Amino acid sequence: MIAVENKILSLIKEHKTGVPVGIASICSANEYVIKAAMMNAKKLSKILLIESTSNQVDQFGGYTGMTPANFKDFVFQIAEDAGFPVSNLYLGGDHLGPNVWTNEPAETAMEKAREQVKAYVSAGYSKIHLDATMKCADDGDRNIPLDARTISERAAILCKAAEDEIKNRRDELEQPVYIIGSDVPPPGGAKEASNSIRITMPDEVEGTLSLTHKAFSDIGLEDAWDRVIGVVVQPGVEFGDEEIFDYKRDKALRLKKIIESQSRFVYEAHSTDFQLKKSLKNMVEDHFAILKVGPWLTYAFREATYALERIEKELLAINRNSNLSNLTNVLESRMKANPKHWEKYYHGNNEDELRFKRKYSLSDRIRYYWNDKEVKNSLNRLLNNLSYKEIPLALISQYLPESIEPIRSGEIKNIPENLITKRISEVLDKYNYATMGGNL
Repeated sequence: MIAVENKILSLIKEHKTGVPVGIASICSANEYVIKAAMMNAKKLSKILLIESTSNQVDQFGGYTGMTPANFKDFVFQIAEDAGFPVSNLYLGGDHLGPNVWTNEPAETAMEKAREQVKAYVSAGYSKIHLDATMKCADDGDRNIPLDARTISERAAILCKAAEDEIKNRRDELEQPVYIIGSDVPPPGGAKEASNSIRITMPDEVEGTLSLTHKAFSDIGLEDAWDRVIGVVVQPGVEFGDEEIFDYKRDKALRLKKIIESQSRFVYEAHSTDFQLKKSLKNMVEDHFAILKVGPWLTYAFREATYALERIEKELLAINRNSNLSNLTNVLESRMKANPKHWEKYYHGNNEDELRFKRKYSLSDRIRYYWNDKEVKNSLNRLLNNLSYKEIPLALISQYLPESIEPIRSGEIKNIPENLITKRISEVLDKYNYATMGGNL
């Protein structure tokens, strides 16, 4: 069987020739976000990378209830419905490692992490972030970072599990590319913004590459090492409830120079949500060739659905027999009834402040509630209520003005789902601009 080169690897090789190209990594399990990303990539004939995180999807189901195989089926079904070519569709696993099992001893946590990685690779994921940075129950004081050598050795152990799975099914599975790194934001984002974000030091990058290469070599993973394409570092970008820490390329200059001295590696940047379009482009030019985005996309989805609810009220509230969706109130009720996804992240002096954060925080913890049964019923009612007749242009102009021109020009049809897609695409277009060298 002739191996087909992973297209992500091909793109990174192109970047290393001096062409400022990159790729956005869509980190979301929201079907509207995934569909919008597919439609956006399809119009530009681009490859599309969709990633799930270790706590979102694992061999036991994660918080979405989906195994890696389930998630692949979920994404591929959306692709089939959207007419997106699966040859351009890549799945990635983010923060794969003992993250979910850090309350267990390292031995059992790593065993589960190995099975997790194998499940991802077996399902056909072809980009794997090996993340063994977190301490397990018997790793000592959690206020002291795990030492870099242990991180590298554990990353190699995880990679070997993936490679063994590939060898067992070599006729079926594409060889994955790998991301390594020890200076990574926590899965799901930082719990709170910080005025003192620590930018990764260049010597730490060199240490990570050196130690991980040795760990791979020690257990016979030289072939896999050739498919390590990137390192996760902190370039100084982050966001919190109300704050956005913009990319300052002068502060990341030393990181840029050190990766330029490496013949084939790039950086992967996490938490790039809400960055300026120009900043995203600067990041790609500075070799942050993989830009992860997730909450910004579900935030845009939330903006669109809330705007549609305002339209619904304008159109239907005068009819007392109307069965309104009541979407914002349903979401608030469900978030208060099941606070586990936001209570550690949102802090306020009173209930009014917490209510505001649950609804509008840039951290978008609301994204964890769209699969709640009551919320799904409410959203479906909203879309059905607005599907009986065409929405007046005056209301679209008022609440979703970015859709006016595409509707009038015939680019999109005036239906609720398209208005949601358009709002999400406004964000995706910024990443297109950044990853295509500003050529759109």
